[in-house]
Amino acid sequence: MTIPETYFTVSEELRLFGLSCLMGAAVGAAYDVLRVLRLTLPHNSCLVAAEDIGFLGLYAVVLTAFSNAAARGEMRLYFAVGSVLGFALYFFTVGRAVNATLRKLFSVVGAALKLIFRPLGAFFALLRAKANVKFVGNLQIIVKPLKKIKIVLLNRRLLLYNKMANKKRKNVKSVAQKNETRKTEEKRSVQRRSR
Repeated sequence: MTIPETYFTVSEELRLFGLSCLMGAAVGAAYDVLRVLRLTLPHNSCLVAAEDIGFLGLYAVVLTAFSNAAARGEMRLYFAVGSVLGFALYFFTVGRAVNATLRKLFSVVGAALKLIFRPLGAFFALLRAKANVKFVGNLQIIVKPLKKIKIVLLNRRLLLYNKMANKKRKNVKSVAQKNETRKTEEKRSVQRRSR
């Protein structure tokens, strides 16, 4: 009976640690592309969070694939430590130069795309102006009659607040008139006292 091997030799562990460091550097290069995308294109916080979650998911898939391909499917803590160390080494050494190169590359590509799509932008601006006039005109035709129509609730049936026992609001008018007469009398009395 053969028992499967359940341990790694020291040389195998060192080799796996070095490979995990290289894997971390490769993940760092993917992060550089993400960083340059963030710098060149405007991002809001939701999109940044989604990109970060996607990046962490990519890292988890890469770490799992690494353990399946290189380490017989066994996950070791030093794989994660080695990949984080490789990521940090890449980020602080080669990553700066790669980031600057990628920024220049993206800016050149962006300028070329702007140059290519500039005539299309003018066409779409003209199309938008024509469509805007047409749609605003149609909207005015539709909205003006609707504003003029007043749907009177008294003509609707079966509404409880439509029952008007007292159609004239006698109390409101009398109170308002009383308040106005009282204010005018107070003004007159103040004017008489000041004389």
